[in-house]
Amino acid sequence: MMGAERAAAAVKKLTTALEKYKFILLVLAAGLLLLLLPTSPGGGAESAAAESGRVAEFAFSVDELEEKLEATLSKIDGAGEVTVALTLRTGARQVLAQDVAVSDRDGDSSEERTTVVISGGSGREEAVALQQLAPQFQGAVVVCPGGDDPTVQLRLAEAVSDLTGLGADKISICKGK
Repeated sequence: MMGAERAAAAVKKLTTALEKYKFILLVLAAGLLLLLLPTSPGGGAESAAAESGRVAEFAFSVDELEEKLEATLSKIDGAGEVTVALTLRTGARQVLAQDVAVSDRDGDSSEERTTVVISGGSGREEAVALQQLAPQFQGAVVVCPGGDDPTVQLRLAEAVSDLTGLGADKISICKGK
C-alpha cells in the first residue's frame, strides 16, 4: 500500500503544479507552435532580396494618379466629368543604404560614403533601399461642371485632401464647360 500512497501523492503534487502554472505552460506551448510554423515560402534571404527589389521597382506617375483621381472624383454626385491637375513639391524617392568609412590621416578626418548594393544574379546589381518616401504635393486644380455648387466643392476638396494630403487652401475647384 505504501507504493500506492506515494503514487497518489505524486499525482496530487503534479496536479497542483499544473494548476498553478497552467498559463505559463500554455504560453510556452503556443510559442513552440509558432516557432515550428514556416515563416515564408521563399526563405529568409531570398524574400528579403525580393522585397528590396520590389521597393527598387516602385515608380510613381503623376499622370496615372491624376487619371485615378479623375475616375474617382467623377463618381461624386453632382460633379460630372472631372479633370484634375496636380503639381509636386518633391517626387517619390528612396533612401538608400550607405556604408560610411571614416579615415584619420595626419590629424585630418575624412568621410567616404558608398552605396550598399546586392547582387541580383546574372551580373545585375541593385542598390539596397532602406525607405521609400512618398511624393509631396504642392497643389491641385479640379475642373468639373458641378464646380460652382458649394456642396460639390466641399466633397471634392475633402476627397482630394484625403488622397493627396493637401490642405483645402492648396486645392482649387472650378466650374468647367
